Amino acid sequence: MKKLLLLIVSAVLFLGVYATPDEGMWIPSKIAQMNYADMQKLGCKLTAEEIYSINNSSLKDAIFQLQTEQGMGFCTGEIVSKQGLLFTNHHCGYEAITKLSTTEHNYLDDGYWAKNLEGEISVPGVRVTRVVQIVDVTKRVLKDITDETSEADREKMIAKIIKEIEGEAREGNDYEASVSEMYQGGEYYLFTYEAFGDVRFVGAPPSDIGKFGGDTDNWMWPRHTGDFSIFRVYMSPDGKPTKGFDKNNVPYIPLHSLPISIKGVKEGDFAMIMGFPGQTERYLSSYGMKYKRDYFNPTIVNLLYAQLKPLKEDMEADKEVRLAYADSYAGNANGWKLFDGEAVTLKNTDAIAQREKLETDFQKWVNSNPERTKKYGKILENLKESYEAFGPATNDMIYLSVGLLQAGEHVMSVQSFMGLNNLLDDPKGNANAINMSTENLKSVSEEMFAKYFPKTDKKVFTNVIKYYVDNVPVEKRSPVFSDFIFKNYKAKTEYESIDKFISDVFEKSIFTNKERMDEFLTNPKKKTLEKDPLFGYVQAVFSNVFSVQMAYLGAMENIGLNERLFIEGLREFQKDRIFYPDANSTLRLTYGTVNSYEPRDAIHYHYVTYADGILEKEDPTNSEFNVPSELKTKILKKEFGQYADETGGLPICFLSDNDITGGNSGSPVINGEGHLIGLAFDGNWEWLCSNLIFSTELQRTINVDARYVLWVIDELYDAQHIMKELDVRK
Repeated sequence: MKKLLLLIVSAVLFLGVYATPDEGMWIPSKIAQMNYADMQKLGCKLTAEEIYSINNSSLKDAIFQLQTEQGMGFCTGEIVSKQGLLFTNHHCGYEAITKLSTTEHNYLDDGYWAKNLEGEISVPGVRVTRVVQIVDVTKRVLKDITDETSEADREKMIAKIIKEIEGEAREGNDYEASVSEMYQGGEYYLFTYEAFGDVRFVGAPPSDIGKFGGDTDNWMWPRHTGDFSIFRVYMSPDGKPTKGFDKNNVPYIPLHSLPISIKGVKEGDFAMIMGFPGQTERYLSSYGMKYKRDYFNPTIVNLLYAQLKPLKEDMEADKEVRLAYADSYAGNANGWKLFDGEAVTLKNTDAIAQREKLETDFQKWVNSNPERTKKYGKILENLKESYEAFGPATNDMIYLSVGLLQAGEHVMSVQSFMGLNNLLDDPKGNANAINMSTENLKSVSEEMFAKYFPKTDKKVFTNVIKYYVDNVPVEKRSPVFSDFIFKNYKAKTEYESIDKFISDVFEKSIFTNKERMDEFLTNPKKKTLEKDPLFGYVQAVFSNVFSVQMAYLGAMENIGLNERLFIEGLREFQKDRIFYPDANSTLRLTYGTVNSYEPRDAIHYHYVTYADGILEKEDPTNSEFNVPSELKTKILKKEFGQYADETGGLPICFLSDNDITGGNSGSPVINGEGHLIGLAFDGNWEWLCSNLIFSTELQRTINVDARYVLWVIDELYDAQHIMKELDVRK
């Protein structure tokens, strides 16, 4: 299965806003000192020790981060049984389910429910981690840093001490360790982890339930999506972390697992979420917000759409194409709609005006004191100037990275062959190295051509390249056009030249045909690479990469220096404020309540949706709103069992005012007693600038109700192998 890799280049900047009661992604180890009293007032009945403890079992021990094999976090899951059963979102398990699916065993479309441990399927390339301990190591990291320390020396000194701290944390145990920067270098925290690489697929509803509403409903309320999937974590027989699948491994025995409540939720009920939010930019200046609105977001949105449109056409026409590209399409479509919505929100709300007002207050405070003026007086001016250079430089970088280098599915793979091309200058002298290189590239080739559809790739490639020439002025274009495509494939029009070039790529290139690739790797020749149209294209693209990168990095460097000073000044300016650090994929807690909202005049959105809404949205002509027959039958008969609420209806999703972002997908929504009441899976369209600024009135988290999750498992699909493990509280 292939991914259309999305290279998103973004700077994280800081300028503060005043916190509201429900705002904040808090470090759990700080809850007792910072937030516990507020949480109690909202209805939390747990002690701070029951939420986070290093000596006893606590909620944090049930919260796991889903990661790639390389350790990159992408979602959150929670342990819900004494045998390591893990709940997360359907869209978090989507890639794994897609990889495991074939046309014969189509778990994506048909769903899957293991009947026993032997029926659970190993998921390659996925691991999960839990936090063992969080330690504030700020004093040690910054011990020798002063205002006079240069930026270069500062980076070296901090990197050195961080390496020492992480090494010490890993000595004599099976833990992983990472020191994370908070407040743009104002504080540092050591996180130690246990990692488990043996993860197995246990169950999931069909996509018509797990992805009901598709792209249309994404980020929207009301919602009726059963966004959940189930996996199991395995440990070694002696209870140790695992590197990968082993038949001798056993189900993980957790320090804590979450009971599941089916009491239901009411408006105003306490709700907290623990998970691993990916990245926020809550302290971004107004100049950074305008940069997002005017440069970064529209550029990335339009390029993604140029990729997604032809891809979707082929996915709808061919089931094999859909299975091959389902996960990459879903990920990019999600980003496309998010960035589009963020830009729309920045245009249509007062978010930027709010930030500008804060900057005015900050500057007045700075100017009222000569020492502050000396240290912080030019920060806003410097950021303004830097962003004026950074916007155009970012556009160039995005057009290069997301446009030209991801126009075709195998463009990025060409880079893997550049080293071999150099070795082929001296075939005899480099014989051993050439043999080693070709052997390695054979595995690259196998991955490249697994589920590869050249006709689809050709459509996407053509659409993206033509979009580029339509939207980038001639003087700003990459030399690949004037020096390669238009030079070697002359025609009456630019479009005709592009068509000739792309036809050549798919008729002759070794990178678009497995047989041609195998023939080359059996007998690699420099002449073959040098004449290859796709290899030539990539070489031409890279001819000016350095200058584009330097312009981008030069502007970013000035921003990075000022953002660190900005957050430092802000924390002096607002001495009475309790600051939370921006999200950075480390464990966080957010608390609030179940809550409706009013997005526009005369519109009130109720906090819960019901099963009847699924049938109201049903559209057999639209794959996004197809309703499985077994689900429709149960809803019509109102066979909801113990999962119905007092109205007799089956709750599907509910709203809360928790503060989350990407990476929180799959996070548990937990009531005041520490019981699972839902799984967080989305934000809402009306405030998609939530990564930049929080809104008490408009920002909401969309959660799938635990009652719907259990009803699907228990009543709809009778998956008793799963139900018998769960601790269900009435």
